[in-house]
Amino acid sequence: MTVPEAQAARRAHEQRADALTAAHRARRLRGEKHPVEDFLFTYYPFSPARLRRWHPGWDVAYPVSADDDAHGRPAITDVDDHGRRSWYVDTEGLRRADVQRYLTERADALRFMHRLLRSSALTRRRPEFGCFGLHEWAMVHGLQPGQQRHEDLPLRLSQAETDAVVERERLVCSHIDAFRFFTPTSAPRNSLEPTRQRQVELDNPACLHVGMDLYKWAMKLTPLVPSELVLDCFEHARATRVLDMEASPYDVRPLGYGVVPIETPEGKAEYVRLQRKLAEGADVLRERLLEVLGAVLPAHSIAG
Repeated sequence: MTVPEAQAARRAHEQRADALTAAHRARRLRGEKHPVEDFLFTYYPFSPARLRRWHPGWDVAYPVSADDDAHGRPAITDVDDHGRRSWYVDTEGLRRADVQRYLTERADALRFMHRLLRSSALTRRRPEFGCFGLHEWAMVHGLQPGQQRHEDLPLRLSQAETDAVVERERLVCSHIDAFRFFTPTSAPRNSLEPTRQRQVELDNPACLHVGMDLYKWAMKLTPLVPSELVLDCFEHARATRVLDMEASPYDVRPLGYGVVPIETPEGKAEYVRLQRKLAEGADVLRERLLEVLGAVLPAHSIAG
């Protein structure tokens, strides 16, 4: 890339990121919270500032001078006092992602992400379209007033009716980061026992949380992953979060959302329709992440 190309790409990324995080940043300044939209910033450890950092990807070099503030733009925030950018290497005036350092210091993490993403692809694992988003219901089963995670949101049904939905349905949650929030009364009802050690074995391509986690893996893979893909994963996670909450036991209509009443046959059918669409979109993003991992990891380390 030339200096103008790099700066134009950086500017476009920053503008897109700013637009995606503007509402959250404004609420934070006002001391307000949003139980749906703020999730991606509270559940995942990535700030709007970090999301805003532009990375061209592992196979693109650009002039070091493109990161200078002499061109009328603020200097980037991940450059040290010696002008070195974190996780980048400078050679003959060109800056590129330090792939070799990544392979040296984070090889195990890269191989884990490759195994996890490959195993949860639609082509490798049969999607489970029978969970109906009941993980959110299981997280409030048997709770008393004041114990719910989203106390500022009312339940659509009474507590007794909500509990009854959990008790009559089959719980098939396979994702550890959903299952770990099940209540003591709902966890034994789940047909699986997800653990961190079994994540590669159990993560399912239809799972909403698995799809949202693509954003996490993309962020962990920066600067190897281009920022365009990171923001694509963020947008997918944000759309997935909407279904997650519209199908939940909480009433999010006062926030401008709809309801997917999975306690009814019609609601279940609508949930599966939307879940299939999200799973297909997630698989495209997953393959793009796998392309990066396949390119940077030695072939012998990902065979099988």
